[in-house]
Amino acid sequence: MHGTTRIGSLVLLLALLGGCGASELLGPDALQGIEGIALRGPLCPVQSLENPCPDEPHQARVLIRTSGGQRVTEFSTGEDGRFKVGLKPGSYTLVPEPGDPFPIAQDLDVEVVAGVYTEVTLLFDTGIR
Repeated sequence: MHGTTRIGSLVLLLALLGGCGASELLGPDALQGIEGIALRGPLCPVQSLENPCPDEPHQARVLIRTSGGQRVTEFSTGEDGRFKVGLKPGSYTLVPEPGDPFPIAQDLDVEVVAGVYTEVTLLFDTGIR
């Protein structure tokens, strides 16, 4: 009987820990979090002063994980590439969803501090060279 109680307690603890990530997410009136823009580029094989060919906004799916790897939320950037997510202070990793096979972006570690939105830019590489 004691073994069953311990196993039940362990399952409950794991279930609680598994659901902790979402508690980091705050509503739209949050005082802190992460905001920024997703951009894709390069868009031209050759750039020059006369033809700078700047990066463009990119609509993307992004997963947010805690520093411990727990899923917090997933969101899409706007058509203008912009996003804003209210989060509790802490360390997070933004995991951009890649295209097939491009564009791709690297994971980005972000620190959220109380009372401030941390600004970031997610750079999606188009593979054009």
